[in-house]
Amino acid sequence: MKISVPKEIHQNETRVALVPQSVKKITQKGIEVLIESTAGEASFFTDKEYEECGGKIIKDPKSLYSSSDLLIKVRKPENSEIDLMKEGSVLVSLLHPATNIDTIKILTSKKISAFSLDSIPRITRAQSMDVLSSMATVSGYKAVLIAANTIPKFFPMLMTAAGTVAPAKVFIIGAGVAGLQAIATARRLGAVVEAFDTRPIVKEQTESLGARFVELDLSGEDTEGSGGYAKEVSKELHQKELELIGRHVKKSDIVITTALIPGKKAPTLITEAMVKEMQIGSVIIDLASEQGGNCEITEAGKQVVKHGVSICGFLNLPALMPYHASQMFSKNMESVINHLVKDKQINLDLNDEINKGALITHNLAEVH
Repeated sequence: MKISVPKEIHQNETRVALVPQSVKKITQKGIEVLIESTAGEASFFTDKEYEECGGKIIKDPKSLYSSSDLLIKVRKPENSEIDLMKEGSVLVSLLHPATNIDTIKILTSKKISAFSLDSIPRITRAQSMDVLSSMATVSGYKAVLIAANTIPKFFPMLMTAAGTVAPAKVFIIGAGVAGLQAIATARRLGAVVEAFDTRPIVKEQTESLGARFVELDLSGEDTEGSGGYAKEVSKELHQKELELIGRHVKKSDIVITTALIPGKKAPTLITEAMVKEMQIGSVIIDLASEQGGNCEITEAGKQVVKHGVSICGFLNLPALMPYHASQMFSKNMESVINHLVKDKQINLDLNDEINKGALITHNLAEVH
């Protein structure tokens, strides 16, 4: 069988789905791996490295797509890419099926079995396949570096001949993987960190990293959904949440938001009125901008200054660190391939719990 890795054509996408070291492990099992020429170039992996690890470099995209049994991508395929795919082949990618319905319909019509990485269930057996957590780790780290580069202040407390410099105050909303990585990074840089999450279960993790956990009176409401993700809260609790967040945003130098609800628009947690209350020169890094943003006035893909506050709505932060982001993504792909490929054959067991969650289309049907 043949596994193919095309070059990502989405604008500003610098990651590659498999790195040379992963290709080496896969080819050692007798599986042929085809790599589109320069697919790894933006991630600093050369064609020569892929060839040395057993990969076969293909210059013609049409040949690569049409001969692939299993296609491994980072981003969802564009229509032009789907047109090149072999009927009946298998696609593994970040598809986000709830928001890319037209793409799913086209894949279905072409008998493509589409395995969506963002739909893999959060179970112990699938932890090594969890691309979302891997990429959230990169995003949380990079968000703090962007904030440090944007704010006109030091992060740590400094004792100098010119006097004492107070440490920056960082407030992180959402203590999932990205939030926890942001906490750890901000603390390493010397900031005073507070973090908020509607899930009480993350309090211990937050405090273990040196941040103060900001608690909300939940009045008995369950705020944790399936797989450990936060879920949408009631209107009453959301209002209490906004009031609490507003008090902490006002006194913070940097606010990093990471709150997402699977399959839905990101919740609005910072209103324009809150931004007006912040000190001039403060910074908001909105990691939810791709799904509508946690800040009411975030502009997706841009850094803007409003009411004296820099609001960063950059998209796809992992693409700003493509070397390690690709390594982590590729490691997850090794596990996915080991799960899907048995004895050099693709095995799509529809009774398997992972496949039930992640397989979106199969045999001319939407099976999710």
